[in-house]
Amino acid sequence: MACNASKTSLLRAIAKRGYATCPRPVGDLSAVNVKVLENKLVVATADATLPVSRVSLVLGAGSRNEAYDTQGASHLLRLAGGLSTQNSTAFAIARNIQQVGGTLTTWGDREVVGYTVTTTADNAETGLRYLQDLLQPAFKPWELVDNAKTVVNQLNAVSTEQRAIELVHKAAFRNGLGNSIYLPRFQLGKLSSESLLHYVAQTFAAGRAAVVGVGIDNNTLAGFAQTLQFPSGGGKAASANWYGGDARKDTSGHRAVVAVAGQGGAASNHKEALAFAILEQTLGAKAATKRGTSAGLYGEAVNCAGGVGATVKAVNASYSDAGLFGFVVSADSNDIGKTVEFLVRGLKSASVSEKDVARGKALLKARIVSRYSSDGGLIKEIGRQAALTRNVLEADALLSAIDGISQSQVQEAAKKVGSSKLAVGAIGNLANVPYASDLA
Repeated sequence: MACNASKTSLLRAIAKRGYATCPRPVGDLSAVNVKVLENKLVVATADATLPVSRVSLVLGAGSRNEAYDTQGASHLLRLAGGLSTQNSTAFAIARNIQQVGGTLTTWGDREVVGYTVTTTADNAETGLRYLQDLLQPAFKPWELVDNAKTVVNQLNAVSTEQRAIELVHKAAFRNGLGNSIYLPRFQLGKLSSESLLHYVAQTFAAGRAAVVGVGIDNNTLAGFAQTLQFPSGGGKAASANWYGGDARKDTSGHRAVVAVAGQGGAASNHKEALAFAILEQTLGAKAATKRGTSAGLYGEAVNCAGGVGATVKAVNASYSDAGLFGFVVSADSNDIGKTVEFLVRGLKSASVSEKDVARGKALLKARIVSRYSSDGGLIKEIGRQAALTRNVLEADALLSAIDGISQSQVQEAAKKVGSSKLAVGAIGNLANVPYASDLA
């Protein structure tokens, strides 16, 4: 079947416009142009540092939308980036994109699933053609069977730390945001083509999607976006509820990984979300050096516990209507109990000074500038913002908003997480790992 994208006159000007536009210098922050179409689809673009076009189709089809019997559907949607669609075979997609030196990648989280095509500026039309096809996946049964081993390999590659974070989400939210971004092993081979197509019909909606590009003209991308045909369905995800509690998985070995979290800030409350992002950097986002210990309060707590070889970092997840904030720590099974207790004590009694907030703001700014100055980081950042908030903040506006957060707002964020019911996700040798009720 012919693709409408290749017939769009606007796309035939991409090569000329691509070479006519001067890339921005590496490290400079690009302005972001945002347009909302009549069907509520958001289109956002930014300049690139190289004559390379990146375009992402971001859909509100993350794992929070899964029901119990469709758990893992979003994982298979990410896999579908390499499978046949209703208009093109998997071979045709791979061959034609690779022939122009392009790549097609997929990514996602609990809220969204994204497909990103990268080509040189003069070959963007080819990438857009097959990106459009991904709105109509086929989920051919034999392809699902053939790729079952790929799914198993992806599950085996999930780190223990990430598995602990998945478990703490399960304990905190139970369903919705508690659903894992990975296919549960009991669902291997259980999701049929019909179930997946029904999931697509429910979640692929223009009002919950965005088309974003880096290194492509805004009007050109808007013209492409207007040719996209979304399924008629698309309801709103159920609101998240915080429960807290425990989700544990015993395994062999002599180490344990434990994630502990309280309520964080929702992306819809921009100031609170920024306050939690500053708090994350203040308490200790991650070690500054390889195999080093985390700076800030978390690092001090681990040192006070006396555990040898323990590693810790802050966990801060901000979703459209809820948030999760805490830490994930890995330590020897004999030391993990004491280490967790010291960390929770610090989390509950966190007191941030002006100096701490200033350091947190500086670290957060550096992180944001790094993300916005990289084409690959920029497209994910604006894609997620556009899909979830229907708007995109430019880097300068975001940096100014960070400066506007006061010490008292960061302290309020610390009080919120410290006073909430804790959720604990743990995996490994759990003989000495405390339960959430023991940490209250």
